[in-house]
Amino acid sequence: MVTKEDIIKKLELCIDPELDIDVWTLGLIYDIKIDENKVEILMTFTSPMCPFGPELVRNVEDKLKSLGVDVQVNVTFEPAWKPSDELREMLGV
Repeated sequence: MVTKEDIIKKLELCIDPELDIDVWTLGLIYDIKIDENKVEILMTFTSPMCPFGPELVRNVEDKLKSLGVDVQVNVTFEPAWKPSDELREMLGV
């Protein structure tokens, strides 16, 4: 059975093309649910108008499917994404 740690390792391979940082470190992943062979991800984008949103969702799906699980990615904008202080420092803002 896949673990949350397995999933996080794959999410760390999903890089936001604009910021060149993975979706996990960016804090774009709000929730991970595992039910047997099914994984449900709740995620957001850096902004609702993110031009790379569909690409990010496909990338997350592809990486997680490589673990041999069914994947459902749900996108939300509540709450709106806000970078952590640590991340703001990494980004230089």
